[in-house]
Amino acid sequence: MKSTFTTTEKYAKNLDLEDPLAKFRSRFFIPKDTIYLDGNSLGLFPRDAEKCILRVMKEWKTLGIQGWFESERPWWYYGENLGAIAAPLVGAEPNEVVATGTTTINLHSLVSTFYHPKGKKTKILADELDFPTDIYALKSQLKLKGLNPEEHLVLAPSNGRFFDEKKIVELMTEEIALVMLPSALYRSGQLLDMAYLTKEAHTRDIPIGFDCCHSVGAVPHYFDDWGVDFAVWCSYKYLNSGPGGTAFLYINKKHFNKDPGLTGWFGYVKEKQFEMLLDFEHAKSAGGWQMSSSNILCSAPIEGALDVMLEAGIERIREKSIKLTEYLIHLTDHLLAESPYNFEVGTPRDPDRRTGHIALEHDEAFRISEALKARGVVTDYRPPNIVRVAPVALYNTYHEVWKIVQILQEIIDNREYENIFK
Repeated sequence: MKSTFTTTEKYAKNLDLEDPLAKFRSRFFIPKDTIYLDGNSLGLFPRDAEKCILRVMKEWKTLGIQGWFESERPWWYYGENLGAIAAPLVGAEPNEVVATGTTTINLHSLVSTFYHPKGKKTKILADELDFPTDIYALKSQLKLKGLNPEEHLVLAPSNGRFFDEKKIVELMTEEIALVMLPSALYRSGQLLDMAYLTKEAHTRDIPIGFDCCHSVGAVPHYFDDWGVDFAVWCSYKYLNSGPGGTAFLYINKKHFNKDPGLTGWFGYVKEKQFEMLLDFEHAKSAGGWQMSSSNILCSAPIEGALDVMLEAGIERIREKSIKLTEYLIHLTDHLLAESPYNFEVGTPRDPDRRTGHIALEHDEAFRISEALKARGVVTDYRPPNIVRVAPVALYNTYHEVWKIVQILQEIIDNREYENIFK
């Protein structure tokens, strides 16, 4: 994107006046006297989600157990129903996505389905910049197979910020039985080329899955077109479902006949579930990878949050997200890069290679992040030197982006961060 931005406050306000998604800000509860730029960790509360929570609570009050089948959206099928609603966001068919469990539980479920070491094909390829929970899960899956993670978990090296996908492909050797990667790096925000990585893995007859927690809801995905085998993601970041909200999993329909690696009653064929047979027969859909009953109260806000997101449209969300992050990069380059500020952008400048946040690098990142909170600006810190700033398309404004840059200047000018102790 060729920058045409200026650094004036008037320009920022004009961008907001021209923003076609500006109306969606009123659909969220915005914390009072706060500039909230942490939606890549926990999205704000949509008013539509509140309505769905209240509806489900009323159904529980008035229907009791009958709510499983007689509620407005029967709880019995809620996971499958929400999966079908979310499917367009990831380029999947309705029965390839289900809302269930948590990200880590779903990761265990799908890795145990696709990871079958045999002969010299025993290793899992991941990366050294992945979110720790994924690595913990992969190591435990290796141990469950009696294998030593030190020998059988291959972590692709990085330059500390980013990955070169070609280097990852070079590690897809004949010893690799499974590739499991993030769609986006949680520190730098680099968006990996999932289509390319999937193609290269399949050329070598290796199944591949992705953890998409840091991209779904901010970036369109096309899992079916890319041929991705499986994916997991949470719903509480860009999807705005609330703390600990029910997660999602995707499994390509070509794998529906595989046996789920971890099984539970809720993955049984729905029409026969109450026959209580002891031989497991899983539903031939993503729903077959459910284990436990749907957490209805944690799933209800997803319904309302998805309504807002689909009304706005993921393509329009992505367009504004790119413009917001491009604007922040421009302001950083022009107002924060030189001494005494010394901020550096640690996120890819190519908009096609980044997700929805910008990593501002600084030696005093932790104390600056805390100083921002004292000023009513919510970002977050990731070690060793990153302030993550996530201007979310549905509820953040260009003026808020402009304002945080001014506040960062003031924090440095006044040396406010020196009042923060580690």
